[in-house]
Amino acid sequence: MRRLGSVLILLGLTVAPVQAETSKFDVLFIAIDDMNDWISLLDAESPIKTPNLARLAKRGMLFTRAYCIAPACNPSRAATMTGLRPSTTGVYGNKSDWRRAMPKRKTIMQHFQGAGYVVKGAGKIFHHHLNGAFHDEKSFDNFQAMAPQNMPPRKLNEADQYGSRNTDWGAWPPREEDTIDFRTADYCIEALKNPPVGKPLFLACGIFKPHSPFFAPPQYFEGVAKVLPPPRLSDDWKDLPSGAKSLLRSKKWFWNGMMMLDRRVPGSFTGFVQAYAACCSFADAQVGRVLDALEASPRRDRTIVVLWSDHGFHLGEKQHFEKFALWEKSNHVPFIVVAPGMTKPGSRCGAPVDLSVIYPTLLELCGLAADEKCDGASIVPLLKDAQAAWVRPALMTYGRGNHAVRSERWRYIRYADGSEEFYDHQNDPREWTNLARRDDLAELMAEHRRWLPKEEAARVPDLKK
Repeated sequence: MRRLGSVLILLGLTVAPVQAETSKFDVLFIAIDDMNDWISLLDAESPIKTPNLARLAKRGMLFTRAYCIAPACNPSRAATMTGLRPSTTGVYGNKSDWRRAMPKRKTIMQHFQGAGYVVKGAGKIFHHHLNGAFHDEKSFDNFQAMAPQNMPPRKLNEADQYGSRNTDWGAWPPREEDTIDFRTADYCIEALKNPPVGKPLFLACGIFKPHSPFFAPPQYFEGVAKVLPPPRLSDDWKDLPSGAKSLLRSKKWFWNGMMMLDRRVPGSFTGFVQAYAACCSFADAQVGRVLDALEASPRRDRTIVVLWSDHGFHLGEKQHFEKFALWEKSNHVPFIVVAPGMTKPGSRCGAPVDLSVIYPTLLELCGLAADEKCDGASIVPLLKDAQAAWVRPALMTYGRGNHAVRSERWRYIRYADGSEEFYDHQNDPREWTNLARRDDLAELMAEHRRWLPKEEAARVPDLKK
């Protein structure tokens, strides 16, 4: 990238400059919880429409093969916010005390504070567990904590003897203004309307939905009647290795319970999936409210926007619910970057990336010093040219010793006991056929295996409160 006079020359394109040479970019950092890839942003045939995410993608670059670092809230968010993988830190689980593991590690936000930014945030940014004890107060100058869950007085479905309140779903609350995410969006809208005078802004917006329980205001259920449970294979576990069955054994209650409930109350499974779709639409609408405020802001043309989800979510695929797995559906996420003057509007990049790229990329985009300890690499070359060379695959971890490697075509999984899975996404996008025992694919599997961590930190203790 080079500047000539008042014109920015970028990749052979001539575009108007977006800011004075000495000014700094603002950052709008949007995190969504549990949003998978079955949305219209990533799947044109999906009945789950996300027009506001698509609207944001039209302003910048959509990464069509983006993956979380870990398919669970705490390790995913801790890794994304610190730039260090679970295998480096030992933060593998939802209760892992991430700050104890990294007492001196600067978060993304702390880097920006040190560079003179005013850092504000609201909602779910760090893992919301143990009454918010995982939140990092020092990472923000001002933060609005996630509002308490507005729970109905009783279960809304007929699953009175199934799971917990967290497995409930339905139209609730009656007023959109009483939701967690509406209040989070309100805070962010106000921050965009009144940016700090003479200082750049880093604004973190944490949208909680579509995280369970699947409650959304009634109007968001109006367009989900055509949403049906995704296709699944009745004997999908027949070719799973021992490591997969061991890792997922503690989560099997959710699938078994839903199947039992659906027999007792026909339509429960479909209702559950439709409620997830309603929550996705609701989350998209809250993102839209924040984008409206950005559009109205005088600083819109010098605001970098990064939108991501902490992990995906299974809705019955591979006979599994929630995340906590190393398959595609638990890990494939929406990821959008808008870098004014750099990203071509409406561009798409198919290179496989995981969210370890966010930390070094934001530092580079905003002219901050690089952090050499980062486990990920900056994607600025891809933001400039979606076809630029990119040799790294995406790497995901769930629990010590369990990893997945995703290249453009293949997903390789190795478990702590050494057992493996290998899927061809060109011919088997639903991962129904495990090819790990194919002798003719041994060399290809070995190429993926070499990206696994060479060393793995011991698991840090859980946070107790």
